[in-house]
Amino acid sequence: MFARITHLSVQMVQRYLPSSFVFSALLTLFVLVLAMLGTGQSLPTMVNHWNAGFWTLLSFAMQMALIFVTGHALASAPPVSRLLDRLAALPRSPSQAIVMVTLVALIGCWLNWGFGLVIGAVMARALARQVKGVDYPLLVASAYSGFLVWHGGLSGSIPLALASGGPELSKVSAGVINAPIGVEQTLFTPLNLTITALLFIGLPLLNRAMHPASAQTKVADPALLAEEHAATPARETPAQRIDDSRLLGLTLVAMALVYYVNYFAGAGFALGLNVVIGLFLFAGLLMHGTPERYMRSVDISVRGIGGIVLLFPFYAGIMGMMMGANADGVSLAKQISQAFIDWSTAETFPLLSFLSAGLVNVFVPSGGGQWAVQGPIMLPAGQALGVAPQVTAMAIAWGDAWTNMIQPFWALPLLGIVGLGARDIMGYCLIALFYSGAVIAGCFYFLA
Repeated sequence: MFARITHLSVQMVQRYLPSSFVFSALLTLFVLVLAMLGTGQSLPTMVNHWNAGFWTLLSFAMQMALIFVTGHALASAPPVSRLLDRLAALPRSPSQAIVMVTLVALIGCWLNWGFGLVIGAVMARALARQVKGVDYPLLVASAYSGFLVWHGGLSGSIPLALASGGPELSKVSAGVINAPIGVEQTLFTPLNLTITALLFIGLPLLNRAMHPASAQTKVADPALLAEEHAATPARETPAQRIDDSRLLGLTLVAMALVYYVNYFAGAGFALGLNVVIGLFLFAGLLMHGTPERYMRSVDISVRGIGGIVLLFPFYAGIMGMMMGANADGVSLAKQISQAFIDWSTAETFPLLSFLSAGLVNVFVPSGGGQWAVQGPIMLPAGQALGVAPQVTAMAIAWGDAWTNMIQPFWALPLLGIVGLGARDIMGYCLIALFYSGAVIAGCFYFLA
């Protein structure tokens, strides 16, 4: 029965889900019409909101492109590639491969979401090369399912914002929070640890159970998995010898090492996005050996960032329309949040906060952006009902993570590495969405 449900989910998504670009275009038009009807704003006004938002994620898009490029270049370095292949040889069956990649992605995303996306993708490729008969789309979907835990982990933007304090936190919470709330009250509470543990236990087993019968298995195209290594540069002239100088590469790595030793000594295990990119970059330079060889590897890696470059501005435009307010200060995102508040009681508020955040995340797929939209609305409402602000905040955080399973925005870097499209994996991700939704909703209803 479960196998049939999974098969129908996969077939439905492959049949009806458009390409990632077309999906973003249709979502743009849907939000445009909905916001015009809901907030009473004119077409020119909504187009202005769209245009104003269109360029707001350029810095973040560059970070995501660098996460992809530096992570892919590191994974393609000969020492790392050989290590991954040895690890990928440990599973003896497709089921074991699915469990392994899910656990690797879960651990990676709990530590840092950017690291988890990359390490899950490169591990999926390595496993597909080593394990015969494993379903490649499910393997990649399993790697992406690890992303579910990111906002309950060490790089979660909302719990880190609560821990940072300051005037910005007071502003986003509409004055409800005026002092920092440490991670012991957010990430390391029984509620958050229970959700995380249930996902760590359940997702590998769920993904394993979804593996299709051998007759329906879609193995990866060998050409798709072939590693394209950069050509060895010539060393015939003084300039070419400088380009391929190991000493120069090691000097740059040594400079970075001095910085990161000082950084971690002062900041602890604070893996911001720029820190992860830097670690990928200089580790890749070290593993490739010379600046010229690393640059040639980056030239190969950069071919996969088309989705990031094209789609991120469109999602930024959607966010602009969601957050664009009329003369009375009413936006579509505010209306959605307020509707859930109106249905809430003290007992149901954490659950409905989670569900509202999941809905808003489909249109505003950014943890920081969603916090800015929903924080000023949900936190005062929760306080009025007697719900602790950290509970409301974590409900928003988990809602933001939950519907990433049906939102291809965050899958783009991973899909670029593995060479698949969103429709190849979203049928499996839909099943993961239902399981994780039941787990998280149940915990917020019974434990919050």
